[in-house]
Amino acid sequence: MNEASVEQRLKKKVNEHGGLALKLVSPGFAGVPDRLVLFSGSKVAFVELKAPSKKLRALQRKRKKQLEAIGFKVFKIDSYEAVDRMLEELVP
Repeated sequence: MNEASVEQRLKKKVNEHGGLALKLVSPGFAGVPDRLVLFSGSKVAFVELKAPSKKLRALQRKRKKQLEAIGFKVFKIDSYEAVDRMLEELVP
């Protein structure tokens, strides 16, 4: 399992639940999470994808804290199980 396979699983599962997993690109603002995940009912989360057991870089940790401080959920996803846990939290 690598980061690309985890990302494919995320996109597939989010789509199966009727959501969108949009690639997030933010020129001039480094360290933002990889994906913006949207579900009906205004459920929004940011997702940083990593290879299994890889850690967030310092700037990624900073951006995670910034987003959480203004009320957004931010998930670090590094496994298929982490995808499932995120879905359990966001999709009833």
